[in-house]
Amino acid sequence: MVASTLPVFSQEGGLSRYLDEIKKFPLLTVEEEYMLSQRYLEHDEAEAAHKMVTSHLRLVAKIAMQYCGYGLPIADLISEGNIGLMKAVKKFDPERGFRLSTYAMWWIKASVTEHILKSWSLVKMGTMSAQKKLFFSLRKAKAKLEIFDSGDLQIDQAEKLSLAMNVPAADIMHMNRRMLARDFSLNMKLSEEGDSMEFQDTLVDETPSPEAIVARKEETAIRNGMLKEALAELPERERDIFIQRRLTDDPLTLEQLGKSYGISRERVRQLEVRAFSKVQKAVHNAAAE
Repeated sequence: MVASTLPVFSQEGGLSRYLDEIKKFPLLTVEEEYMLSQRYLEHDEAEAAHKMVTSHLRLVAKIAMQYCGYGLPIADLISEGNIGLMKAVKKFDPERGFRLSTYAMWWIKASVTEHILKSWSLVKMGTMSAQKKLFFSLRKAKAKLEIFDSGDLQIDQAEKLSLAMNVPAADIMHMNRRMLARDFSLNMKLSEEGDSMEFQDTLVDETPSPEAIVARKEETAIRNGMLKEALAELPERERDIFIQRRLTDDPLTLEQLGKSYGISRERVRQLEVRAFSKVQKAVHNAAAE
């Protein structure tokens, strides 16, 4: 989409230079983001997509830094994160009521974590969600409990982690051995250009915990159920317009729907607004019960 025109992370320039470059791109206001996303959705305008991507490169760098403890070049993590960001921009719909940064965060993390799993050659492990969760939470749990081992975990350490993570001690010891082959010092520099930042400086992670992510997924499932029930109460035409405008990856324009139903664009917009109001009220009432 816009990959060829993005700033490049070079070994010569290093992390600091790349961060300085991406800070030159302005952040978008709510109104600017909405207008650009509409231009991209309705007209496939490359310039609009480019502005949305470049305004969020700092978000990608921030997320990528949180995963630099897995022994992979930060440049690769940022590159994979940028791919996730571009996918998010392509599918983003501002009419759904949230900012691009909120939506893109999950695409960026998914792209980065999948790259890490592939790079660590954990193909069999990667098919099990429980072990994926353990892979990405073990390092954080060890740091929280101040277990800074350089080899196999001691039995008492594994049991301590087992209690904290609600994971069998044997699974923790097995995963720790897998990770040792690619581990490195907490004092490793994040760049080779003289920066003082070390990996241990990034250990504080303010992103949602695996437990919070699971809870959020459960909440999403509940909300989706409420939405499905609310949609069932709409008249057929309003339901179809609502779905085509707000619940598909490739929304139809007002003009396209107007031609389909033999009505004006303004009438389609009115029906969409009315349907949204009904759905919003139904979901709110269901949540309050």
